Amino acid sequence: MYTLRQNRWMALLIGVLLVCFSAICLLLQNDQAHKLQHKSTMNLNRFDSISFSKTEVVPAKADYITPNTASTSTHFKMPLRLQNVNNFNLWKNKTNSILIESLPAQSSQAKTRLAAPQQIAEPKAAKVEASHQKELNPQLTPPKTLFFSRTKLLSPSEQTQSTWQYNVSADDVLLLQRIVMAEAEGEPYQGKIAVANVVLNRLRSANFPNTIKKVIYQKYQFSPVANGRFDRVKPNQDSIHAANEALNGKKAVTDDTYYFLSLKLADDLTVHHTRTFEKRIGNHSFYK
Repeated sequence: MYTLRQNRWMALLIGVLLVCFSAICLLLQNDQAHKLQHKSTMNLNRFDSISFSKTEVVPAKADYITPNTASTSTHFKMPLRLQNVNNFNLWKNKTNSILIESLPAQSSQAKTRLAAPQQIAEPKAAKVEASHQKELNPQLTPPKTLFFSRTKLLSPSEQTQSTWQYNVSADDVLLLQRIVMAEAEGEPYQGKIAVANVVLNRLRSANFPNTIKKVIYQKYQFSPVANGRFDRVKPNQDSIHAANEALNGKKAVTDDTYYFLSLKLADDLTVHHTRTFEKRIGNHSFYK
């Protein structure tokens, strides 16, 4: 006790030193924590200002990666977690812009692509159909009256030159279409018109009957009438159009052509040996 009483100023000094030491330690610790926090904030700001390549490969098991040196001159290591967060935000923003801006354009382009084949195909189909219609004249209707001169069948526009007229009935049209079908079903379209021309040329001529029905049913003239095929056939579209065009003045043979036959099928070749050959269309040979 006496020693403590004599040296109590030493105890006070030691206590003051301990308090000062503790205060210094606390200040140093707080200063160090403040510096660490400030350094982390600066690093985060630096990381936010860096743009990364979309094609950069991130190692699956690495704690740190090194950014592409081609886009920045500073070499440093960046935490993998921060890289993933930045890439995710970048991808999210671009995905939203794609959904807002690109999709309508893509859908519009898709509609255009779908419509394009139809727009291309329709003119081609129309062109083929138009050419077919031009050849067959599907809108052509048979006339009510035929106009003849002494040597030929006239078109309706030439009726002022006619020497006589023939009134065409519905039965006449059907008979002409049927004889074309019976005689030239497998022949070219021009061959069908030529058969109708022969019937109408005979109608005009004074050497043959003066009605379409009598011309067709004249004995020994048309083999389908003799064998009964003529009564069984139903005219197809080509036969109908060919007969209608012939009635309206279209000609595949001359106006003085009165005969035709198939050299492969005919039993009687008298016409071939006695008449003047005009032309050959398909399997039929036509004579004046």
